[in-house]
Amino acid sequence: MAKKKAPAAKTSKKSDSDQNGASLQRPAAELLFAEELARLEAASADQPKPPGWRMTPKSVLAFVLGDESMDVAAKFVGRRSFMERCIVSLATNRGLMLIGEPGTAKSFLSELLAAAISGDSTLTIQGSAGTTEDNIRYSWNYALLVSEGPSDRSLVPAPLYMGMKYGKLVRFEEITRCPLEIQDVLLSILSDRVMAIPELQDAERMLFAAAGFNVIATANTRDRGVNEMSAALKRRFNFETVNPIADIAQEMELVQRETNRNLQRSGVPVVLGENITELLVTTFRELRLGKTTDGKGIESLSTVLSTAEAVSTACAAGIHAYYYSDGEVHPHHLVQHLVGTVLKDNPDDLKKVRHYFDHVVKKRKADMWMRFYDARSELC
Repeated sequence: MAKKKAPAAKTSKKSDSDQNGASLQRPAAELLFAEELARLEAASADQPKPPGWRMTPKSVLAFVLGDESMDVAAKFVGRRSFMERCIVSLATNRGLMLIGEPGTAKSFLSELLAAAISGDSTLTIQGSAGTTEDNIRYSWNYALLVSEGPSDRSLVPAPLYMGMKYGKLVRFEEITRCPLEIQDVLLSILSDRVMAIPELQDAERMLFAAAGFNVIATANTRDRGVNEMSAALKRRFNFETVNPIADIAQEMELVQRETNRNLQRSGVPVVLGENITELLVTTFRELRLGKTTDGKGIESLSTVLSTAEAVSTACAAGIHAYYYSDGEVHPHHLVQHLVGTVLKDNPDDLKKVRHYFDHVVKKRKADMWMRFYDARSELC
């Protein structure tokens, strides 16, 4: 009699979907684009690269801007010269400061760069009024500290400590939201590439940065004056401005691609059509720039209608269409979710949008624009 096959032993190994981030709500870039990163890293294995980097500067550029010959998709829209300067900055002894309007993908760009250069985009400090030195450098496990004294075991590393120890990029988001004394923690570290840990003994008192360490910081131009960086800290960064996407076709392509990717990850089988994408992006650009596509002036909003906001609005419209409608995004879905995007601080912004519908949208005779205008009653 044949023996029954024993049941397979249970294993703690993660499934493929967990490893590539398919089951995560917002996977890190190194998980989301793992296959592309592996190809680029393998292709540049024998080529010269900066110390501590996983791939060459050319491969980093290809990862961010795309490379058809390597089957690598574009992930960020920007000038090649701008991207080259950003990448070169990270190979120097100066940090990289990305500044720009809200929603211009500064954080996403810093994530892509960290994923390509270090293979890890998670060493992130989120700047705020409540950020402390412990959140940046290190803190202590007080139970171990009391029982054993200061040691490697009782030290709890923060992102900056980890980046220096293992030679990785550290992302400092919204640095100007932090108090000046917290920002200036970076001064000696960016100058001397060393962190003092006075609680530890002898050789362990100083942590010297491993090759590959650097800092990418981001700052919102609308926060200027909140906690303006000191002149000393500014000198330790190369500043690069991330501008909104200039070409409407490129912006439409990005909004459609990112919206459809986000909807797919949300389990919503809805695809944003080209006509709806054009309607949304045109509206956002005109209200953002304060003029129509034919050059007529209109009132711009105090709210920044960024590309990122357009993607969020399109995703909300797609989810709404799937659960409450026929599964196809219509103009009235955009109007419904435009309100939540526009109405943040200034009630006058909603009045300006109504004025835009009455004086711009109303005059456009294409079917999609007429249906968009007919849904104006949702602006409330």
